[in-house]
This record gives sequence, structure tokens and C-alpha cells, in this order.
Amino acid sequence: MAGTISRQLAGWAAAALLVLLTGCTGPSDLSSRTVIDLTYAFDDQTIYWPTETGFSLETRFQGVTDRGYYYTANRFAAPEHGGTHIDAPIHFYDGRRTVDEIPLEQLIGPGVVVDVTEPCAVDRDYLVTIEDIEAHERRHGPLPKNSIVLLRTGFGEYWPDRVRYMGTDQRGEEAVAELHFPGLHPDAAAWLAGERAIGAVGIDTPSIDHGPSTDFESHVRLFERNIPALENVANLDRLPPRGFTIVALPVKIRGGSGGPVRIVAFLD
Repeated sequence: MAGTISRQLAGWAAAALLVLLTGCTGPSDLSSRTVIDLTYAFDDQTIYWPTETGFSLETRFQGVTDRGYYYTANRFAAPEHGGTHIDAPIHFYDGRRTVDEIPLEQLIGPGVVVDVTEPCAVDRDYLVTIEDIEAHERRHGPLPKNSIVLLRTGFGEYWPDRVRYMGTDQRGEEAVAELHFPGLHPDAAAWLAGERAIGAVGIDTPSIDHGPSTDFESHVRLFERNIPALENVANLDRLPPRGFTIVALPVKIRGGSGGPVRIVAFLD
């Protein structure tokens, strides 16, 4: 009974949060909306930075206990940054928010998809520009305040092929120089944070900075303004340019520089 009540309370709390932040007025609003999962499952194929170890899942017990009931419990281990995850501002800027300090208002809000698949198909080191985002606005309207801006490069179709997705399947410090994938231009990062007052930005590649970056300036310019980044976002090809709500809730690690995040989109 206690478990049932706990699940009911959790469901009511989630519904209440969506009512407050998305304007839904009742359960029928949620049940009638299409939900898209923008998260890759974590397993032994999950892509991490070449200098990191991967995800591991260790079975601690699986089977029937000596008291006659079935029971399973595992232990997992993973770096903060890998798979579908969030970069908290502290990741690249001293004194900014840790992952547990990011306001929910920045993690739940109107979403937009800026499609840059064409230039990224020609140049795998492409940097998304201010002009790309302004072109999106001319076609689809201004970015909503506190929006979560998702950059669709098309590289999601390569997951989990490390060579096609990030440019190399090598590991270690030497492999970092072999990374090649699109990212956000630092000027566009500063413009989004300053001129458009977004809540967060996401991308379907391993990093908001493109693969060859050595100074991670896009991270720096976003994080200076306490704008978090979502990386390795899945299924952006299933979303329209706008007209949906993003919910991106990370593991709440106190003092963390990031962590795994479950991202879903509710289509209007």
C-alpha cells in the first residue's frame, strides 16, 4: 500500500509540475500529447569522451532468495559526462551552478529545433552560427523566452558508431586530437545567452563545442551566463521545429559538474 501511495504522489507531483510550467489543465492534456524520448539508454555501447571509462552495470543479485521471492539489484558506475547528459555551468566556469543548483525553470520549457543538417553533411566540423539561428527564426518565429534550443546536426543517425559519430574509436589523450563533429560557434553561444535569454541549449553530438576545439569557448560563454548544455541528445529527427515542451531532468548530484539526464519532449 505504501508503495502504491508513493507512486501516486510521484505521479501527481509530475502532473502538477507540468501544469505549472506547460499550461496543461488536466490529465487529459497529458494523455493526449505525443511524448518523444530524447535519451539514449546507458549500456556498454554508450559513447564517452576518449579519456573516460565507459558505463558499467554489475549484477549484485538476481534470482529467488532463500525466502522464496524474486529479487534483482545492480550496481552501476559511470563518468558524469557521457551518453545523454547535462553539463552544469561549473563544468567550465568557476563559481557557477553545479548540477543540483540548476533551476527547474531552465530544464522544463518550450523547445525549438534548429536544423543544420545540410551544412553539417558537407563539413563534419561545422560550427552553428548566429545566421543559422536567425534563419530559423525567420521561418518559424522568434525563440521563446527561456526556451531549450536543440541543434540538429544529423549526427544522431550515427549513434553508437564511434568513428562516424565522433571521428575516432581510439581511447586516451592522443585520441582527442582525432575528434571531428559539429558544434556551436562561440559567438552564437554568447548571442543565445545574451540576446535570446534561453534556458538551455542541446545538441546531437558529444559536445556543444565542435570536435577540433581546444579551448571549449562555447562552453565558457554559455556557462559564464549559467546556461547549461545537453549533449548526445537523441531522436531530434522526430521533432518539429517548434511546438513542443522539453523536460530534461538530470541526476541531482550535489556539487556535480554534470550527469546523466532523461530528456523527453511533449508535442503540442
